[in-house]
Amino acid sequence: ADMLEGLAVITRNARVQAQLIDDLLDMSRVVSGQMRLDVQRVDLPAVIDAALASMRPAADAKGLKLQKVVDPVAGPVTGDPARLQQVVWNLLSNAIKFTPTGGKVQVVVERASSHVELSVSDTGQGIAPQFLPHVFERFSQADVSTSRRPGGLGLGLAIVKSLVELHGGSVRAKSGGVNKGTTFIVSLPVSVVHTLDLTENRQHPSVERSGRSTRSPDLTGVTVMVVDDEPDACGLVRRIMEDAGAAVTTCGSGTECLASVGKLRPSVVIVDIGMSGMDGFTMMETLRTRGTDAGGFTPAVALTAFAGSEDRRQAMLAGFDIHVAKPVEPGELVAVVSRLSRRSA
Repeated sequence: ADMLEGLAVITRNARVQAQLIDDLLDMSRVVSGQMRLDVQRVDLPAVIDAALASMRPAADAKGLKLQKVVDPVAGPVTGDPARLQQVVWNLLSNAIKFTPTGGKVQVVVERASSHVELSVSDTGQGIAPQFLPHVFERFSQADVSTSRRPGGLGLGLAIVKSLVELHGGSVRAKSGGVNKGTTFIVSLPVSVVHTLDLTENRQHPSVERSGRSTRSPDLTGVTVMVVDDEPDACGLVRRIMEDAGAAVTTCGSGTECLASVGKLRPSVVIVDIGMSGMDGFTMMETLRTRGTDAGGFTPAVALTAFAGSEDRRQAMLAGFDIHVAKPVEPGELVAVVSRLSRRSA
């Protein structure tokens, strides 16, 4: 019996030590720039389910209630599923560690503009206001006394922040204070297109429509202006357009577009709605007040993360010619631009 108990103690401590080593190695990779992501389309609910399954025994042992709420229109994200699962696992582990027996931990996924927000909330010990700004710092721990119960190096949240930022996202924490629970909110950009294999786009793949194949239109001679404040998303749409033969200019804001559209006179503008500062609706409403010589009648595509009828109606009222929801098939976007450019010509 003593031998079995001793082996159990050794096993538990070996696991703890292995986790500490893993955290140190991950932090080392981040700091040295050697962290590599296997980027692909990610089904976020499946990632969350896997993390919840691994953490459920720990929650059950403390009598905690685990809840999951997923918005069905949240949409896919792009990233490394293993690393995103690590993000969720770290946040869940933190929540369970600092929530007393009988508490609740909730994971929520919902759409927020051009991002998907994943939040992990608990009813635990909360975070004091003076420590909240430092919660993501390396080796940072709110309770540094020798009597503190939870272990660890204070690297978990720093790793979460680094991994999320490598995915082009952001993470923030909020708490009502001590004993008032904590919520961590991870914001990840929505996939702009369905496929991430740009080599397919270069070859103008056939698109299956009602049992027959049609090739993507040729946009040679068409000029397109892409307006998006996210450089990666802007670059991806630009690549799709250029692969179809279009000449493309990009703008990082609605203000920049309004300043140049009259001079450049593109055949079509593709505008992301959820931009910071001036959003796409405001930009388009302003553009439509201008005359023909100032580009006021340029055909426009609203590229948006929202696909509801009210969103389409709002886009039309703002002056857009067509509303396209993310993630979009590259062939569909090319066809839309082709159709609008013919009208423009």
